[in-house]
Amino acid sequence: MGSLFRSEEVALVQLFLPTAAAYTCVSQLGELGLVEFRDLNASVSAFQRRFVGDVRRCEELQKTFTFLQEEVRRAGLALPPPEGELPAPPPRDLLRIQEETERLAQELRDVRGNQQVLRAQLHQLQLHAAVLGQAHSPQQAAAHADGPSERIPLLQAPGGPHQDLKVNFVAGAVEPHRAAALERLLWRACRGFLIASFKETEQRLEDPVTGEPAAWMTFVISYWGEQIGQKIRKITDCFHCHVFPFLEPEDARRGALQQLQQQSQELQEVLGETERFLGQVLGRVQRLLPAAQVQVRKMKAVYLVLNQCSVSSTHKCLIAETWCATRDLPTLQQALRDSSGEAGVSAVAHRIPCQDAPPTLIRTNRFTASFQGIVDAYGVGRYQEVNPAPYTIITFPFLFAVMFGDVGHGLLMFLFALAMVLAENRPAVKAAQNEIWQTFFGGRYLLLLMGLFSVYTGFIYNECFSRATTIFPSGWSVAAMAEQSGWSDAFLAQHPMLTLDPNVTGVFLGPYPFGIDPVWSLATNHLSFLNSFKMKMSVILGVTHMAFGVLLGVFNHVHFGQGHRLLLETLPELVFLLGLFGYLVFLVLYKWLCVSAAGAASAPSILIHFINMFLFARSATNRPLFPGQEVVQSVLVLLALVMVPVLLLGTPLYLLRQHRRRAQRRPAGPQGDKAGLLDSPEVSVNGWGSDEEAAGCPGEDTEAEFVASEVFMHQAIHTIEFCLGCISNTASYLRLWALSLAHAQLSEVLWAMVMRVGLGMGREVGVAAVVLVPVFAAFAVLTVAILLVMEGLSAFLHALRLHWVEFQNKFYEGTGYKLSPFTFAVEDD
Repeated sequence: MGSLFRSEEVALVQLFLPTAAAYTCVSQLGELGLVEFRDLNASVSAFQRRFVGDVRRCEELQKTFTFLQEEVRRAGLALPPPEGELPAPPPRDLLRIQEETERLAQELRDVRGNQQVLRAQLHQLQLHAAVLGQAHSPQQAAAHADGPSERIPLLQAPGGPHQDLKVNFVAGAVEPHRAAALERLLWRACRGFLIASFKETEQRLEDPVTGEPAAWMTFVISYWGEQIGQKIRKITDCFHCHVFPFLEPEDARRGALQQLQQQSQELQEVLGETERFLGQVLGRVQRLLPAAQVQVRKMKAVYLVLNQCSVSSTHKCLIAETWCATRDLPTLQQALRDSSGEAGVSAVAHRIPCQDAPPTLIRTNRFTASFQGIVDAYGVGRYQEVNPAPYTIITFPFLFAVMFGDVGHGLLMFLFALAMVLAENRPAVKAAQNEIWQTFFGGRYLLLLMGLFSVYTGFIYNECFSRATTIFPSGWSVAAMAEQSGWSDAFLAQHPMLTLDPNVTGVFLGPYPFGIDPVWSLATNHLSFLNSFKMKMSVILGVTHMAFGVLLGVFNHVHFGQGHRLLLETLPELVFLLGLFGYLVFLVLYKWLCVSAAGAASAPSILIHFINMFLFARSATNRPLFPGQEVVQSVLVLLALVMVPVLLLGTPLYLLRQHRRRAQRRPAGPQGDKAGLLDSPEVSVNGWGSDEEAAGCPGEDTEAEFVASEVFMHQAIHTIEFCLGCISNTASYLRLWALSLAHAQLSEVLWAMVMRVGLGMGREVGVAAVVLVPVFAAFAVLTVAILLVMEGLSAFLHALRLHWVEFQNKFYEGTGYKLSPFTFAVEDD
């Protein structure tokens, strides 16, 4: 957890891996997940690298694995998870895995092919049997034909002109959605010189390809004439009909049907044996595939890393460069010694100087991962820059709760997050594929704190589903006001609205012990009171949050050895921010503490005082809050104005002076030029951002070039952004006030339009019970959908903006990149 406040120290390490032990060493490093490999062959094509052949073999195996996996899924089976931790296999085991996999794949292809052939043959037999068993006859077809002309016999009486023609038959089966079109086309093409009978099969037949049961239409067509027969056969071929032989004698058809049924029974037995053998093959696939998939993926990952290594001039070892945390260097060296012990030559690891900025490494756990994700979504911090995540753990849920303060709503969110936290180790919860659920589950600890803080601010606001609760006795006494004011029945009848005067003795007994007094929920000026309270509270929280962000920049300047920035940047920024807006916070607190109820009517306006402060003016009707207020305000404005040129010119002039000093001390000649450039660590590339230089590897000097115009331009942009940002960012924190009021008013409207209506619909116990069930259901659904989900998402986004824009830009640059160690953890998953 020590690295949570600042990224860990990372070193560039060069590895010398013996050729015989390189695979084992990289495999062991993948199991540990400590180092990030740099590509030393970036200029070499991927097809020209040393281990490209091994990578291709692994890819071909993965294609075979994909085929086997699809076959297992097609059979309705599931692959079991791999048992235990499987290391990357030795290279010689790749041939064994490849042989076993290809043998299984070939057996599976053969069995699947035989199964498909047998299913197709069985399907044809079943269709043929269905055609013969449907009892088609030309007389039945003619009896059901429409129109008187179709009742005329097709064949003329013996001795007619067509006495030599023979009646022929075409029988088969067609898909139901094509039957109507087939019948219509046959009638039109043959001009009615046929008799067609269509019937749907009584039982659905299994499709040989999909395995789903499907209905079929059988047909028998009787015709005479060769030309008509050719037309019929062509049309049936176009409609992909299954055509079968049709015997006219009934006895012959019955005998053929019995023979078909016998063949179908024999074929089903053969098909059953084939499927049993297929099940055995799939069982072997289930035993082999999970482990083989993990091993081949690891092997491929190792070869991809080896392709990033360069070969020594003697071709006896591979050279790799890795980023590794300094605290993990002993573990790295021990792992290399253990992995290369069998090769006879030990692998060597040593730190080397670097010119590039190291990656950022911040270790997280289940609790801190979601908060670190919020920070990294803005930008990964520079190397060893102050990390905002530890402070975000408190400030983000709190600012969210300021906008979402309600005991009931916060409790529902807390319980939902608590249920996810308690069930986080269950495999079914982790394996859920719903994207929305994964988002909520990943931020379960964030939701937990957001709900908990919302319960706290809900007690401060004294709101539970928009209703006030009386935990402690109220500080206001109506009885004392009635006794001393002489409120009679006639007075009460004429005045529906009554005023409680705190100046009357005994009316105001003291402040409420915790939060807002519940009597305010009955007051007509409740909204005005909350407006004033929450607006001032938002300003106080905003100025405090921004000042804290400026102070965090001190740790960056001290860590990177930039002492001049403390006096030329941090101090002017604090004076400017606190001299103007810190003074506004002081006025708010002073008025709260020093102005009593007796003088509230004549209390001065803070807003007018703040406006007069910038105008160097005074108002006759707005008396000062304290003696000497005008002098203090004038001094603070002048100090803030003086800080602007200091902030604008201080750092550039200091860097320019340092650059000229080095130029004067620099001896002549190329060596002197180089020494002069490397003399001081306070000027970096392009003369700006010595943070970047200090963020490099420790103890290494980087040649820098000072460009005065760029330094002045950069500082001018920073000054304008900070000065204007103090105004706009302070106003931006007023969103705390706006969203808090919006949430409270939405809760009030929902209660008034749903629950209050339901509670007033029936006074009897039975009627109220019947009415309240749907009313409460509607109230619960609307509360979750609108107030928890929609309002919660809105408050979350606004809290996110306050952290990214108003807080983090005071000290956090976020221009780094993460350390991505080579690890097999994803491969195991």
